[in-house]
Amino acid sequence: MSSPIVAIIGRPNVGKSALFNRILGRQAAIVDGTPGVTRDRHYADAEWCGRTFTIVDTGGLVPDSDEPMESAIERQARMAVDEADVILLVVDARAGVTPLDQRAAEVVRRAGKRVLVVANKVDSGAQESHGYELASLGLGDPAMISALKGRGTGDLLDLVVERFPASPEQPTEEAQAIRVAILGRPNVGKSSLINAIVGEEKVIVTDRPGTTRDSIDTHVERDGVRFILIDTAGLRRQSRVQDDIEFYSVTRTIRSLERCDVAVVLMDAVDGVSAQDMRIVARVEAAGKGLILTLNKWDLVDTVRTPAEQYTDAVRAMMRFADFAPLVFISARTRRGVAQLLKQVVRVDEERTRRVSTGELNKAVERMVASSPPPSTPSGKFVKIFYCTQASVAPPTFVFFTNHPEALGETYKRFLTNQLRERFGFTGTTIRVLVRGRPDREVRVGAGRRGDRRTG
Repeated sequence: MSSPIVAIIGRPNVGKSALFNRILGRQAAIVDGTPGVTRDRHYADAEWCGRTFTIVDTGGLVPDSDEPMESAIERQARMAVDEADVILLVVDARAGVTPLDQRAAEVVRRAGKRVLVVANKVDSGAQESHGYELASLGLGDPAMISALKGRGTGDLLDLVVERFPASPEQPTEEAQAIRVAILGRPNVGKSSLINAIVGEEKVIVTDRPGTTRDSIDTHVERDGVRFILIDTAGLRRQSRVQDDIEFYSVTRTIRSLERCDVAVVLMDAVDGVSAQDMRIVARVEAAGKGLILTLNKWDLVDTVRTPAEQYTDAVRAMMRFADFAPLVFISARTRRGVAQLLKQVVRVDEERTRRVSTGELNKAVERMVASSPPPSTPSGKFVKIFYCTQASVAPPTFVFFTNHPEALGETYKRFLTNQLRERFGFTGTTIRVLVRGRPDREVRVGAGRRGDRRTG
């Protein structure tokens, strides 16, 4: 289930970007008193009361304007409305309802979406009387807030979360399928790869970059394994996302990543690995999804001048932060390597959902600690790891309990992560390592030591 989308819209200079920043808790959007500063949509992941969602900030809505820039901003805002699950219509309570506010209300009313009217710039209770005028928009009672001061924004987010659509129950057959997102820059052969897997031209294939604008799900079964292939629009650097349709294809691609199990990051073997490829891989790693690095168009590479081993070394050198991911060479055009790719998808999906028994895990941790003890605290106190447990899967997450959590920095956590990989595999998946203080019941790593407490 992908995260709900919340779109912030309204006429220029009512405080949309200030609300966007307030919800995120950081200065993510430029806030300026000049109308039209926010020209493009900005999006970010947010969380409230355990619910995650995507928040979208839009430029000022000026319906039916003859000014080209205002018309472009309006198109973007309308696209945000079309895609949103919940719409926040922001109005300046101090200015009251203006004709532009009324036109904006009509836009969201026609969309038929869940809407909250937000009366912004209500800095005190004495100013709330101004906000009630906004009920005349016919979209319900307004939520009174001050985005700059934070007043009322928690109550607003409570109302937003209440309006999120319920998560539907997945059919048993779909729940058992492996969801595979095909990610990559434009024109690297994502749709061609899906056609090669399916064995027919089920997805339109063209040499023109940007043909795929939306995410498309294709169900396929191979060797008794069900897959849901998610084709996505090509990811580009944010600075190059210029036209309206392409901008929103990026947000849809991100939503596709959220709902996949394994991400196949497709790269062009002829062009080589780019900085954007590395950014896409980093996004997959941060999302905790299964990851397979895939070089397409291998049939066009001169393997005499550049042997596969040399090419592999070069890719691995650039992708050191994703050295856990399998590397597969394919040609979507000739279908070479596609069967091997699907085998790796199955393998990675199994690895990211695998659990290690507590006994086996702590025996391994004992050996890790013996080979390289944790560093001492700055004051010279010994650091002991009492116990480790696997808290969850997808991605595998391990919690280490210690007497001095603050002493186990990133370097030692990387050591623990590498040791877990060396002993248990976890090919193609991120590993999360968390450090916590002494557990309620002290259980030390290792057996037979003085001071151990065992539960029978």
